[in-house]
Parts: sequence; structure tokens; C-alpha cells
Amino acid sequence: MTRVAAVDCGTNSIRLLIADADAEGHLHDVRREMRVVRLGQGVDATGAFAPEAIERTRVALQEYADMIRETGATAVRMVATSATRDASNREDFFAMTREVLGAVIEGAEAEVISGDEEARLSFAGAVGELDPAAGPFVVVDLGGGSTEVVLGDGGGVHAAHSTDIGCVRITERCLHDDPPTAEQIAQAREFALAKLTEAFDVVPVEQAHTWVGVAGTMTTIAAVSLELPHYDAEKVHLSRMPLSRLHEVNDLLVHMTHDQRAALGPMHPGRVDVIGGGAIVSDVLAEELARRAGITELVVSEHDILDGIALSIL
Repeated sequence: MTRVAAVDCGTNSIRLLIADADAEGHLHDVRREMRVVRLGQGVDATGAFAPEAIERTRVALQEYADMIRETGATAVRMVATSATRDASNREDFFAMTREVLGAVIEGAEAEVISGDEEARLSFAGAVGELDPAAGPFVVVDLGGGSTEVVLGDGGGVHAAHSTDIGCVRITERCLHDDPPTAEQIAQAREFALAKLTEAFDVVPVEQAHTWVGVAGTMTTIAAVSLELPHYDAEKVHLSRMPLSRLHEVNDLLVHMTHDQRAALGPMHPGRVDVIGGGAIVSDVLAEELARRAGITELVVSEHDILDGIALSIL
């Protein structure tokens, strides 16, 4: 087997997958890790990374580099997504990744990928365990700074689009009170719909039979829906949620206070202040996919762009 390491650095979190790939190209997890570092802190407003955000990311990446060394992974790919595409001082970030990762595997550093490639990698990771007969699939990767909408089936991706809407971006732009006011929620929904419509104009989601949601907002909403006492990836993975239940959970999260969200058993501390924004995007997605494609439920996958990155190494 070949042991590979994939690192996904998004707007809100940085994640690691170390996996063994067998001769058929299937991945077998060795280790999965996630740290909320909020690299995209303030990028939507300032256009630049905050020095403290780069430092938080460096600390987490150093932990990952130590894990990669200890497990003996022979190849690594690190991709950076929405926040890094937008930051004017991104070279400071790249210099840091060269220093940290290059000490483990010569020449390793982060690379910025386009929104379309981000979408394709997410799709590859998300549908690997699903029955092809359930397709075509619309895979939605709801991140911190962007959301990728991808349509495809067992033969691959047919259409994809990345749009600048995510749980961090919409929270910083629209949701300023705790809990947000009705006016702020309405503004956020309007912003989300406008951005998602850009994706729907490119991606013919009306062809989809199954909606697959990936990334931290979706998995957290699923865990809350399941009323888990603590986060359990095995129970969340490939769980199904009727849209009526999704609307109920989204509405709950949006109207909770910070402290009420923090008290939820499966809630990661780093998602407490942005999960309401993510819930709004999720809710608008549900309404539009129901209207456009007749979708009635959401399938939530723990496998996403991180798995796609690992597969791309092979």
C-alpha cells in the first residue's frame, strides 16, 4: 500500500487525512484530524490575512507535519481554498507552509486551487461510497468562505461552480447581533440566495436525484439533528435527513444565542459563532433544491474534498 497525506486549509478549519491506498485506489484511514484556525478571519472586509490567523494555522500545520513524519507518509498534498484566493498577503501564508511542510517532505508547500477544482475534488471524495443508481448527485460543499455546487454521476462531474458564500463570510457580513435580528436574517438569506443562484445558473441541479452535503456545517447540523450527546463521525456519515427536519434544525440554530449553541453536545467550539450563518445557507439550499429538483432529503457525508485530495495524489 501507498501511504499518503492530504491537507485541506479552508477559511474556517485546517484538516488532515493520512490514509493507505490499496491497489484498487481505495483509501483506508490511518488518521483524520481537524483544527478550527479561522484563517479567513476578516478577509472579506480587509482583503488580507490577520497575522494571528496565520500563526494559528502555523501551529496546527506543525502538529500535522509531526503526524505525517511519525506515520511515514511518503507523499503529501496541501490545498488552500477560498480565503487564500482572496488574500492580498497570501505569500506570507505560502512561505509558512514551505517552511513547515518542506521540513518533512522536500518541496512540499500549499497550493491554491480554483473553485472549480475544489468542487471536483469534493465530488470525488463525497460519492465514492454511494450507489451509482442513486445519481445523478448534486454535491454541495458548504465551507467557511465559499460553497461548491457540483453535479455528476458514476461517470464523473458534469458541471461545477464555486460561489463566494460560506458560514464565516455570511456571519461577518450580515449577522452582527446575538441572536441575529429578523432584519439581519432576512439580509443573510437574500445574500445567500443571490450567490447560490449564480451557481444554479451554471449547474443544472434540476437533473439531480440525490443531494449530498459535505464539510463541517453540514456534518454539525446532522449531528444536532440526530441529538447526539457528542460528535460521532460514524453516526453522522451517510445519515439522511428529511428536508422538514433540516428546516427545523436550521431555524433552531439561527435563533439560538451563542451560549445555547455552545451547550449543544456535538458542537465544536470553533463553529459556535458561525453555525447560524451556515444554517441560513443550508436552509436556502434546501428550499431551492426542493423547488428546482424535487429533492426531499439530505444525505450527509464525512468524506469530502480531503478524500478527493488524497485520491488525487495517486
